[in-house]
Amino acid sequence: MTRLSYERYCAESITQTELLVASLKDADLTTEVPSCPEWNVGQLLRHLGGVQRWAETLVRTRATEPIPEGGRDLAAYTDEDPAVVGPWLAEGAERLAETLRAAGPGTPVWTPVPDYGTTDFFVRRFTHETAIHRADATLALGLNYELDKEVAVDGIDEWMELGSLPLHFEVHPWMRELLGPGRTLHFHATDTPPEANAEWVVDLTGDAITWRRAHEKAAVAVRGPVTELLLAIYKRRPIDDTFEIFGDTGLLGFWLERVDFG
Repeated sequence: MTRLSYERYCAESITQTELLVASLKDADLTTEVPSCPEWNVGQLLRHLGGVQRWAETLVRTRATEPIPEGGRDLAAYTDEDPAVVGPWLAEGAERLAETLRAAGPGTPVWTPVPDYGTTDFFVRRFTHETAIHRADATLALGLNYELDKEVAVDGIDEWMELGSLPLHFEVHPWMRELLGPGRTLHFHATDTPPEANAEWVVDLTGDAITWRRAHEKAAVAVRGPVTELLLAIYKRRPIDDTFEIFGDTGLLGFWLERVDFG
């Protein structure tokens, strides 16, 4: 299991933003976003650009403690113009990538997740933050969404890693209800080469949520294209006949109901 390179993450966050901006031509940004029901597309874009700028400030200043997060108060952005918000969004992504490149990998900085504490957290997180919010906007606008398969595989890895952190039991105590004997889930990407080893097992049988890349029998197995798996795990699309499902569908539904990251 290998992460993307630091430079690839920097480049990919720009690419994802450029693809998002390109999709905005002639778009109605007042369109509601079903996967982020409190926002329309314009507000979603302002959120993404705000958190990109927040991360850029943290990295540029080598922050040792949190600063107020941008992109949260979106009441003023209900009627955005693509000609205005598109270039603004692209500028923020470029600035974040430039700052991350200048800082380099392994540079200490405060991170919102304990025990990470370097630029490596932000460079990866904002690749996938941008890719997933691009999906939110693209699908809301009725457009086709595609994602590089390597990026999608890494996106599932990151989700599994962050989604299994013990702190979730403190912040979201209902996630502890997932644990129980025999509770395992297997996700298998069907459109990646064998060397990608794009299979994931979520293990809920112990006293913590764990995961591994493995080909194993599980209580429930889900097979489908890797980007569709990513979107389903992020609860951006329903589990439907796009996927093959074997086993305990009730466990799958319960897991999707209780997991709370992203």
